[in-house]
Amino acid sequence: MWMGAERLDTAGASWSVQLRTAPSFLQSAQLHGWACSSLSCKTPGLLAALVVEKAQPRTCCHASAPSAAPQARGPDAPSPAAGQALPAGPGPRLPKVYCIISCIGCFGLFSKILDEVEKRHQISMAVIYPFMQGLREAAFPAPGKTVTLKSFIPDSGTEFISLTRPLDSHLEHVDFSSLLHCLSFEQILQIFASAVLERKIIFLAEGLSTLSQCIHAAAALLYPFSWAHTYIPVVPESLLATVCCPTPFMVGVQMRFQQEVMDSPMEEVLLVNLCEGTFLMSVGDEKDILPPKLQDDILDSLGQGINELKTAEQINEHVSGPFVQFFVKIVGHYASYIKREANGQGHFQERSFCKALTSKTNRRFVKKFVKTQLFSLFIQEAEKSKNPPAGYFQQKILEYEEQKKQKKPREKTVK
Repeated sequence: MWMGAERLDTAGASWSVQLRTAPSFLQSAQLHGWACSSLSCKTPGLLAALVVEKAQPRTCCHASAPSAAPQARGPDAPSPAAGQALPAGPGPRLPKVYCIISCIGCFGLFSKILDEVEKRHQISMAVIYPFMQGLREAAFPAPGKTVTLKSFIPDSGTEFISLTRPLDSHLEHVDFSSLLHCLSFEQILQIFASAVLERKIIFLAEGLSTLSQCIHAAAALLYPFSWAHTYIPVVPESLLATVCCPTPFMVGVQMRFQQEVMDSPMEEVLLVNLCEGTFLMSVGDEKDILPPKLQDDILDSLGQGINELKTAEQINEHVSGPFVQFFVKIVGHYASYIKREANGQGHFQERSFCKALTSKTNRRFVKKFVKTQLFSLFIQEAEKSKNPPAGYFQQKILEYEEQKKQKKPREKTVK
């Protein structure tokens, strides 16, 4: 099972299932034939279910149980017809992969869909199609909403399957543990500062999982903004020239290519050695990018009670929270500075927005930040939407504004 996604809060989108050519990353695994049920292509790319139907004899997937991944088929073994259910048991079988590709990061929802597909696959391929047809006919749920599908399974009768899209998916498929294991809070803060100004960042590590987890965690710190430039968790050797790119990028490179990277012509790069927890290259001003007071607030929040956290969810919330709060304090007032025409189209009042900040250091930072692609793309979406998105960020903005209202009467009383 493989799922790849980026965050996109598209509401009411259509599910789509497409026939696709085998991409290069799967060809390397010697998978060469594809078959797929083409149900709908109303919104290409929002949801694609890909089914691998054939494999070369050398492909080997060892099954730990009859219902798990199948083993390789010998060169003389008969090939089942496309769409036919695979034989059960531990013997040689034809490998089959169900894959969801989406630009919406709802991994829990997609995992539930794949579980339902796998359950039906063990009965018959014919049972999968009605389920996918039901998906096609249902609108993709808006954030926080649920879509219920009616599905019939032989011997089980009619089932009702509820698929809930999280109100906010900024921490789905994110694990900050690796980043915390490799780097200090101060170093993570400097990486965040470099990313906020859309600089070039390279992560070096031995393991592929360490690279992918750390770079994904670093990008997740930018919530509610999304990295809009080159983003490659693990750069293959053939694309190492990417580190010479003059435009912003966030990439991961295996340690065996360290010298090649170091010898490449690069400017204003933050080169992070995750194995040793050091910066091999830096611009030099990373500690001075963010307003000092807000930097201290982030570091204080990160250090409080970190050793008492036990679950991955607790760690994710603890690490993400201070960075979300940073953006709440810096740009949380954005909605008040979008002037709307009669047709609902909004226009962002940039100058007034910056002037609204009373702190000179905050204002100086925001004047740089509003020029980034991170902020531009965010504000463009806000201009199109008549109401602020009902997500985690908006919730934190409302909480912060309520705290300020409650704080003012107390200050007057003290005076």
